[in-house]
Amino acid sequence: MDDHVAPRRVVIIGGGFAGLFAARALPHSPVAVTVVDRRAHHLFQPLLYQCASGILSEGQIAQPLRKVLRRHHNADCLLAEATDIDVRARLVHARRPDGSAFALPYDDLIVAVGMRQSYVGHDEFAAYAPGMKTLDDALDIRRRLYEAFEMAETAEDAEERQQWLTFALVGGGPTGVELAGRIREIAGHTLDREFRTIDSERARVLLFEGSDEVLGAFGPPLARRAARTLRDLGVELHLGTIVTDMDAHGRTVRDHAGTVSRFTARTVLWTAGVEAPPIAAAPARATGAEQDRAGRIAVQPDLTLAGHPEIRVTGDVMSLNRLPGLAEVAVQSGAYAGRAVRHAVEGRTKQPKPFRYRDLGSAAYICRGRAVVKVGPPHLSGALGWFVRLFIHPAFLTGFRSRLGAVPSWAVTFATGARRERAFVSSEGGAEPRRQEPSRPS
Repeated sequence: MDDHVAPRRVVIIGGGFAGLFAARALPHSPVAVTVVDRRAHHLFQPLLYQCASGILSEGQIAQPLRKVLRRHHNADCLLAEATDIDVRARLVHARRPDGSAFALPYDDLIVAVGMRQSYVGHDEFAAYAPGMKTLDDALDIRRRLYEAFEMAETAEDAEERQQWLTFALVGGGPTGVELAGRIREIAGHTLDREFRTIDSERARVLLFEGSDEVLGAFGPPLARRAARTLRDLGVELHLGTIVTDMDAHGRTVRDHAGTVSRFTARTVLWTAGVEAPPIAAAPARATGAEQDRAGRIAVQPDLTLAGHPEIRVTGDVMSLNRLPGLAEVAVQSGAYAGRAVRHAVEGRTKQPKPFRYRDLGSAAYICRGRAVVKVGPPHLSGALGWFVRLFIHPAFLTGFRSRLGAVPSWAVTFATGARRERAFVSSEGGAEPRRQEPSRPS
């Protein structure tokens, strides 16, 4: 009689923070872990804007999943996109890059698919305004930023030149604020004295936000300080405005009073709003779990779906206690889900404690020497906030090489304002319509 027992099959959809930390929680357990991701790398999303602005290279914020998990001998990584979930048969249906389909059986399923950019019902805006969710987005934004200055240099008249030197950002959250500050630094410090026809410092940066303040989640005091710092940098804030139309030459906005205005700008970046990718609807529909307006799936306190203890939802795509879509939430929820599977495999019968998020704070970098940091009751801003913020991200970068490479790059930028990662491939003919794709999972 064969005493061999097949290992428990754990399928993790998504190789972002939640998926990665779930897999890392199962290194020595008698399970077979399969991580399915439509990209072959783990991406450090909070630093995408630094890749887009030319501070860090792609390799410093992205690491191959197979390399990250190479010491986890019970884990495998598959390059594929999950397309459906058969809850009854316990199968994940997926599609390879060449379009061929296959199915993965599971005993435990961890959904860590993250969120993608939302254009609030106007998907046509994606053709003119890239989001900031994937490595492709960051490289596209880098091209658009630096190409805009090149286009301005050869513009035939002052009006066209100013259009190329005007940058509009939609969304006043951390990504929008950080990008706005970066663009002003690029215009005023990185590119100064490099052009013969244009004065890069004359570039305009417009930041549009639907609410009455930027960084609203940080609280009024820090929001006011951030707004003041942005204005001191030369960023033009348009609060209480909603984008209603967009084309290759500008956008139309409406304020709270109903006044409609038109702003011309050849470069528009979208950092407002997220939504769940289509695959998130599959487990929700099959189990009857509720989804909020953004598609997040309501979970039990132990991150499972009601009536389905074998399915756990983690990271940005889970809805629990109004937790924010932060990397640290994804890290902690993914690790919790992985430990829960490990305890189940080990035969622990005790009911697991509900997931509790430990808030380690939030931070937003505005410019050199200026940042806002919220760590519990302490609220830091200015140089002190920047100093604290400087040590947060290196601790989470995946891989020794990433940490080692990022620090010198930051040192050069902070000391001189130079950006060494400015290479881009020209668009040859201007922006083409972009297809909205799911974001990197978290």
